[in-house]
Amino acid sequence: PGVTDPAVVRTRIAQFGSLAPLAFVVLQTLQVILAPIPGQTLAGVGGYLFGTLWGTAYSMVGVVVGSAVVFVGSRRFGRPYVERVVDPAALARWDDFVDCTGVPGLFVLFLLPTFPDDVLCFAGGLTSIPLWKLVLIAIVGRAPAFFLVNVFGHLVATGDVYEAMILLALIVGLSIIGYLNRDQITRFLAGRFS
Repeated sequence: PGVTDPAVVRTRIAQFGSLAPLAFVVLQTLQVILAPIPGQTLAGVGGYLFGTLWGTAYSMVGVVVGSAVVFVGSRRFGRPYVERVVDPAALARWDDFVDCTGVPGLFVLFLLPTFPDDVLCFAGGLTSIPLWKLVLIAIVGRAPAFFLVNVFGHLVATGDVYEAMILLALIVGLSIIGYLNRDQITRFLAGRFS
C-alpha cells in the first residue's frame, strides 16, 4: 500500500486539514509529471474528500498545471529529455499519432479514458501546436472523465453505494470497450484527421 492505494491517499490528504485542497492539487499535479498513480483514481479521492464540484475543480487545476509543466518541459528540453522520461515505444506510437492527427486527434484521445494522457502530454509538447491550445485540449478533453470519477467518489462518501457501483460499472465498462478497441479508434482517427 502507498500512493497507489486510494484509501491511503485519502487518509494522507485528509491529514492536511484546511490545507487538504492545496495538498490534493499538488499531488494531482505531480501525478501528471511523474505518473506514480492514475489521475482518475486520485480524482475519485477528490470526490470523496471535497464533493463532486470541488473535487472536480481541484482535480482539473492539478491536471492542467501538471499538463502545462509537461508541455513546456517537453518543448524546452526536447526529444532527448522526453525519451529519458517516457517509454520509447510508447512515445514513438503516440508521437506519430499526434503528428498525423494534430489537435482533433489529440483532443479525442484526451476525451477517452483508456489512452495514456500523461504520455500524450509529453508527445504533444514536442509538436508545434501552440501551448494555449494544448492546455485547452487538456482541460476540455479530460474534464468529463474527471467529473464522472469525482461523482463516484462523492457517492461513496455519502454512502450511496448502489449508485456508486452502477456508475463504476459504467466507467469500467466504457474503459474496457475503449481499451479493447484502442487500435481501431486510433486507426479511424488517423484516417479521419490526417
